[in-house]
Amino acid sequence: MSTTTPRLHPRRAGGAGLGLAAWALGIVFFLPIAWMALTSFHSEPDAAKNPPALGAALTLDGYREFFGTGGGASPWPALVNSTVASVASTLLVLLLAFPAAYALSIRPVKKWTDVLFFFLSTKMLPVVAGLLPIYLFAKNTGTLDNIWLLVVLYTSMNLPIAVWMMQSFLAEVPVAVIEAAQIDGAKLPTILARVVAPIALPGIAATALICFIFSWNELLFARVLAGVVAGTAPVFLTGFITSQGLFLAKVCAASLVVSLPVLAAGFAAQDKLVQGLSLGAVK
Repeated sequence: MSTTTPRLHPRRAGGAGLGLAAWALGIVFFLPIAWMALTSFHSEPDAAKNPPALGAALTLDGYREFFGTGGGASPWPALVNSTVASVASTLLVLLLAFPAAYALSIRPVKKWTDVLFFFLSTKMLPVVAGLLPIYLFAKNTGTLDNIWLLVVLYTSMNLPIAVWMMQSFLAEVPVAVIEAAQIDGAKLPTILARVVAPIALPGIAATALICFIFSWNELLFARVLAGVVAGTAPVFLTGFITSQGLFLAKVCAASLVVSLPVLAAGFAAQDKLVQGLSLGAVK
């Protein structure tokens, strides 16, 4: 009696291989974060050892120094400034990008492709090229070291990419649903708020998350235009690198704390992010 060895279907084998490759790639990208988290719980001498001391004793000294319990500067004003600038600019971007995307997708204006290209062309200017004019404008208007200046800048920086993203999302909204609402007597604000927005919610959430991340991580304008009053979390992090040396454990602890809001927002909205980013992928 002969026995046969079961063979995997080629498609299943290929899927298993892709799954293993995805897991391996995810681990590679996660290793720096895990290493940063482990280093943040080491003392400065152990964190500075080469090769690293994996079995070193764990301590919370880095976090104590970051939160100012050792007499250093408190990070809370910088964290609050980053939260205000990121949340306020993201809300403004959504309020401005949503009707603009509606006009460019569901009710397209003439030469709407040229309008989208104009939005995209605003991102082609290097940020450094616009730094000096913006600095002179802020200086002459007395808005240096003002958190609301950063809110306006972050809004203008993220608005083009938000319009591009939301235009592709709103293009998937069925026109028949909007026409039915118009027949029932709904006005444009009601249609946007109660018809279009719920359908395009995954795309709106994905756009909001990306704008929030861009605003939270922005450093150049915050470094030049903000100071003691309006300094953000990335600017606060740069203060740990001094002429006295690099305090690795403290920097890792600070980086992990500053990264937590972005990681938490991404984790909370991960399902909406995946749905939103794939909403316009298949026509």
